[in-house]
Amino acid sequence: MKLQQLRYAIEVARNDLNISQAAQSLYTSQPGISKQLRQLEAELGVELFARSGKHLSTVTPAGEAILSKAEEILTKLNDIRAIAGEFSDSRRGSLAVATTHTQCRYVLPPVIRRFIDRYPDVALHLHQGSPMQISRLAADGTADFAIATEALELFNDLVMMPCYQWNRAILVPRDHPLSSMEERSLSLEAIARFPIVTYTFGFTGRSKLDEAFSSVGLKPRVVFTAADADVIKTYVRLGLGIGIVAKMAWDETVDADLVALDAGHLFEHSTTSIGLRRDAFMRGFMFEFIEMFAPHLQEALVIEAMKCRTAVERDGLFAGVEIPQI
Repeated sequence: MKLQQLRYAIEVARNDLNISQAAQSLYTSQPGISKQLRQLEAELGVELFARSGKHLSTVTPAGEAILSKAEEILTKLNDIRAIAGEFSDSRRGSLAVATTHTQCRYVLPPVIRRFIDRYPDVALHLHQGSPMQISRLAADGTADFAIATEALELFNDLVMMPCYQWNRAILVPRDHPLSSMEERSLSLEAIARFPIVTYTFGFTGRSKLDEAFSSVGLKPRVVFTAADADVIKTYVRLGLGIGIVAKMAWDETVDADLVALDAGHLFEHSTTSIGLRRDAFMRGFMFEFIEMFAPHLQEALVIEAMKCRTAVERDGLFAGVEIPQI
């Protein structure tokens, strides 16, 4: 049994049993992966994947159990490499972060600039995806950190630590009826009179938006959704509807053609968190990245959080910590 074979099997499962996609992800050939999978199954004496003709149709029960252990093995292997790297050269290595477009585009750039300036020999990798994809990447060790706001129940395998709180803005063209309204007069009823362009459910605090309208018996007309705030702004400019986005996604220079109305008084704030595996080996530059992103998450606090085994313990740890608002 070879570690490469385990990597191939795991990548095939991650790519919905599409061997071609797995081959592209691994920079290898489809026939090579198929051959290695067959050899692995022959050695183990069980099929990892059921087949329909030449195609894989599902992961077998034996395959699910074996792939789960294989992921643990590869994660531990990555930890061993990290430990060796910390002792051989503490300023060289790699760091992978899984997050959403909003974080990548509007929050992380200055953090990444500072980090690269301080650690030019650390290769930094960003993986964008949905909350489900982000949680999976961090849980299986593909990413060192997950940064997310929505669907935190998907991150039960990770230690999730609060980073900052944020709220929303209403974006409209300058000739829109709402553009001249005073922010304190802005209401959910006023917003609900217009078609709305906002985030896809499950992205960037969308659940808080839906809860706010539902609490006052309103059903907004959401005519278009996207995971990307830049896409939302494009369709606001086209007149499709008013935009509801994270306030940090509006840039007064780039988006000067749009009016941003602060809607913080209408919606409950959202909290963005950063998560990591409880048993992860943390290199020095990893602690520094977290602190650059969330200054209150200093090394000692992160270490204490990693010791928490329940959400109640974690919440108690952060009860007295002031979470910044942006």
